[in-house]
Amino acid sequence: MVTAAASALEQRFALAKLIAEKAGALALDYFNRRETLVIETKRDPQDVVSIADRNVETLIRDEVTAHFNDDGFLGEEYGLNRGTSGYTWVVDPIDGTSPFVHGMPNWCVSIAVLYQDRPVIGVIFAPCHNELYAAAQGMGAVLNGKAIRVDPINTVQTGVTAISANTHVTPAFVAGVVERLLEAKGTFVRNGSGALMLAYVAAGRLVGFFEGYMHAWDCMAAFCLIEEAGGYCYPFPVDGENLTKGAPVFAAAPQAVEALKEITQLS
Repeated sequence: MVTAAASALEQRFALAKLIAEKAGALALDYFNRRETLVIETKRDPQDVVSIADRNVETLIRDEVTAHFNDDGFLGEEYGLNRGTSGYTWVVDPIDGTSPFVHGMPNWCVSIAVLYQDRPVIGVIFAPCHNELYAAAQGMGAVLNGKAIRVDPINTVQTGVTAISANTHVTPAFVAGVVERLLEAKGTFVRNGSGALMLAYVAAGRLVGFFEGYMHAWDCMAAFCLIEEAGGYCYPFPVDGENLTKGAPVFAAAPQAVEALKEITQLS
């Protein structure tokens, strides 16, 4: 396992938490006056962006650059700048932009730090719920400072699984996953923010999560949270050029892994 130096990790972990709260405050201000925002679409009508996304990402990038100028940075809105330190910040300034612009509270700021392609810091802040999820390699995972663990008891049948979808995968593919989950006597939710649903897996609120295609900025912070909370994450390719490409994302509490592998058809 790749291990980051303790002091370097702790410095970045402290900064990530501070930045998440600062970025969350800016995003919340935009949310509270969202009727003034100009909403644009990207690759499809459900893939939206506003000045809020762009300015929150700029705030995060500027803060990181001011403290760790040699670190790399990947943001959803402005892409990848490669660094030289071995550390790369991977950021979604507002995950759940669609709920955000429609006045629903299910959105968050997601900040991960990778060291040599492995997520070693994960911070997710949900301003509308005032919930700060934070984890760092070897330090455990917390929610508002209180230790969290993945669900220790529930199965696919007794717990709740999150399933997300987008136009990168076909409706038939998503329908097949939902059908197999329901046939297994399970149930599911979707709240519009993959990062936040993954954080709920870390906190034991959901027994698992699946989406057929996500980008690194959507899931890297949560991967660190889930692993530090005792859960399983299906391997996500982030080495080299793969960092900017998407892949299936699957995470679960240990007792639900095999059942959800069958349902999602991931081996």
